[in-house]
Amino acid sequence: MECQEMQIFELKGRLETGDPMNLYGVFLKKQIRNYIFGSVVAVLAVGSLILLSSLEISQTEYLRLLYVLLISFVIMAVTEINVFLRQMRPIRRALRERKPSLDMLEEAYLHTHRLPKLAVQRILGPHFLGLSLPASLLTLWLIRTGLISLPYFYLVLAVAGAILVASMHALIEFFLTASAIIPLIKEFRNRALTLYMVDFSLEGHVFVPIRPKFLVTCMLIGTFPLILFIMATQIRMETLGSGLVEGMQNYWEWAGLMLMIGTLFSSIAAWLLTRSVQHPINELYQAMNHIKDGQLLQMQDEYSDEFSKLVAGFNMMVRGLQARERQSRQLLDSYFTTLAVALDARDPYTAGHSLRVAEYSVIIGQLAGLTGQKLDNLRKSALLHDIGKIGVRDSVLFKEEALTDEEFDQIKSHPVLGENILRQIEPVEKMAPYLGGVRSHHERYDGKGYPDGLAGTAIPLHGRIIAVADAYDAMTSDRPYRKGINHERALAILEQGRGTQWDPEFAGLFLAYFGKTEKLDKTDYPGRAG
Repeated sequence: MECQEMQIFELKGRLETGDPMNLYGVFLKKQIRNYIFGSVVAVLAVGSLILLSSLEISQTEYLRLLYVLLISFVIMAVTEINVFLRQMRPIRRALRERKPSLDMLEEAYLHTHRLPKLAVQRILGPHFLGLSLPASLLTLWLIRTGLISLPYFYLVLAVAGAILVASMHALIEFFLTASAIIPLIKEFRNRALTLYMVDFSLEGHVFVPIRPKFLVTCMLIGTFPLILFIMATQIRMETLGSGLVEGMQNYWEWAGLMLMIGTLFSSIAAWLLTRSVQHPINELYQAMNHIKDGQLLQMQDEYSDEFSKLVAGFNMMVRGLQARERQSRQLLDSYFTTLAVALDARDPYTAGHSLRVAEYSVIIGQLAGLTGQKLDNLRKSALLHDIGKIGVRDSVLFKEEALTDEEFDQIKSHPVLGENILRQIEPVEKMAPYLGGVRSHHERYDGKGYPDGLAGTAIPLHGRIIAVADAYDAMTSDRPYRKGINHERALAILEQGRGTQWDPEFAGLFLAYFGKTEKLDKTDYPGRAG
């Protein structure tokens, strides 16, 4: 807790000295720089230079096409800038406020994570339509008026090329934006932690799954140059004259085959790449789910790349957690045992009673098929089954004469007192497995017990088991008001009370453990139960 408070203090100091709008300005500059880079690579260097260099037209026609491209670029820029500013509005609003609300910060945090996906939508939407639609219409008008001499088929190729160029630009913009948003994500998370003590997390939510991201990326990288080459070659061959008409008939057969092979190769490579990355990620995620459920399991290191380092780091973390878990378990066991011993130490006649009841309960639990954590929960419940007697006065608890009704009611209150004591221990959910056994170990199978008068299987499992173990130890132990009976006599009483005072199954298992399952002489229990 002190470490977290120190971290918040440091974050607050940084936020007070820094201007969030400066961060916003840096982000905008980076986005503009990334956009220009993507546009130059995808639109000018790839699209314009390759396609225009394949055309055999006059310099005047070249200039006219460049004017068309320039006009379309301006329309595209105006449209796209408006969309971009709308996309940035939640982020700008949250950074502008000196003390934004938690909802505003959370909206900005989630919206920032969506920016890479929104960048793709922006490029394939207003960017593509703002450029290709005006360019196509203006070029069509130039062809119809005779200002440029190009076949209409070239216009179809140009639109197809624009789709490819926009796809490549969207790909570049996606990865550049994903890198640029990291400082903004940290800023919103830190401000929420500093101002409201709330730590934002996506909780495993995935905005862009890795499989389609890798598939689209690899397919574009593999097929984009190939398609552009085929289109440019088509234009170039047609401009060389009619001597190549016969060759042109076979060109598209060859080009289609090359395109199919290239697409197939890219798809296979993308599938293999995504599988090699997705598998270790899924393994790590499943291993983390095991830890969340309390299963500290190490991963098998079956990777020879950087994922091996991740697995090694994960296993190192698990080993550390296992060591702490062992220490915590030992400490908790010692704590339970100490409480039981301290309780028994109040009365020399009951010394070791809780430890013996726990031992007998574990024997019955094992015979009933309980293992692991369930058996450990039973043992701890048995250790603490009489913890409520701390709240009973010594004058009543150790009285040798017959108890009055009021005094007996005080004795009968110890299961409820014990449950209330355990409910005060934090965290509450850690004590929950022990409450049923502590409260119900004096319930009777026939419904005549206390404190709730439960009957049959309505009595919690731990209560039914501990009742048998508690009764046996109480009968065989010396008390101030009577001497303990012998082992055989105690077993006879358990046999006689099967199905009435005690659960017939658990009493039968305990009797079978000592080889005493036959019916013995009927007798009355001579004293008060433990």
